[in-house]
Amino acid sequence: MTRPPVSVYGCLMKLLPCQRHLFDIPEDVAYLNAATMTPLPKAALEAGSRGLGRKVHPWEITSADFFSDTARLRPKIARLIHADSDGIAFCAAASYGLETAARNLPITAGQHILVLADQFPSNVYPWRALARDKGAEVRTVGSQAGNRSLSDELLSAIGSQTAIIACPQVRWTDGAALVVDLSQSCGAMAFDVRAVQPDFLVCVGYKWLFGPYGMGFLYAAPHRREGRPLEQNWISRQGAADFTRLTDYRDAFEPGAQRYDMGERSNFALLPALEASVDLVLGWGIGRIADTLEAYNSRLAARLAGIGLDTPPAAERGAHYLSARLPASAPADLTRQLAGARVYVSERAGRLRITPHVYNTQADADGLVGALENLLWRSPVATR
Repeated sequence: MTRPPVSVYGCLMKLLPCQRHLFDIPEDVAYLNAATMTPLPKAALEAGSRGLGRKVHPWEITSADFFSDTARLRPKIARLIHADSDGIAFCAAASYGLETAARNLPITAGQHILVLADQFPSNVYPWRALARDKGAEVRTVGSQAGNRSLSDELLSAIGSQTAIIACPQVRWTDGAALVVDLSQSCGAMAFDVRAVQPDFLVCVGYKWLFGPYGMGFLYAAPHRREGRPLEQNWISRQGAADFTRLTDYRDAFEPGAQRYDMGERSNFALLPALEASVDLVLGWGIGRIADTLEAYNSRLAARLAGIGLDTPPAAERGAHYLSARLPASAPADLTRQLAGARVYVSERAGRLRITPHVYNTQADADGLVGALENLLWRSPVATR
């Protein structure tokens, strides 16, 4: 097979060149932990700082400023998932959006809710509470023996009494490809609400979207936009932009999913920072981001296999994710020891979760592989 003209770490025509210059990452740091939290880009820090600075002179903030940031950002977020702007609401966390969904999805006694084994807790607890309240049941779907994928197992579990399927597009522990919670995929993996047609979709901003902590979004399908919000706040009501008439109380909401917006959505620091990060993602293009990360991870997976660490094939995970099954002899504090070598990854459910992004270099991969080879096979280790 003919080799590509340059390394997959470099600049193939469809791939992004390394974007490290847009981040404040020292050369000796190998940060391969995007699934936990991505670093804030320099542009997002500057935008957030400017926004926070507005409150130094609050007399310069007008009533229009409470609406301008969300009006600008809402359609940009919609572009990430091929949605309409009216379907987007702002929320502080995935748990906020998931609880909104739980409050607005019908279920009766005897029906069941499907979740995945090892699913992130925020996408489990709301469904347990809902099941208790309604006399329903939460059923957990896990991989069985054989060649069936987790997706196949989930499809097989759907029956006539299935009321709700609450699953991620990419599972947070190992990257199996599923749907609904996009916290571990939006910005790095394509998703089209027109094709999947979820009732609700949630996503945090601080992972693959490079945004600040505490700002995410909820998508509601057209037939789910007349539901009951978690909060009865003022800013989502019709006529709220007229501050002189806020005591003319109105029950009617602004159109679309705005009724689900969290209180104090007009965060002058977090919204501009998230917008700057989303602008970067849209400018790069999710397709190019996905191709770039797939190429990087393909090469890295081969190198990990060379030191005895197998990872699931790309067809069975998100291409932006690597998860290596650790040997029983691996140090119990492996990630701490790696951090001591300035290599940053995470461990979830007995797997080493390795999640690079567009700021990672070949030197980062070299550092990870070298540190793992040293810690796993060349040094005395503690029993896990």
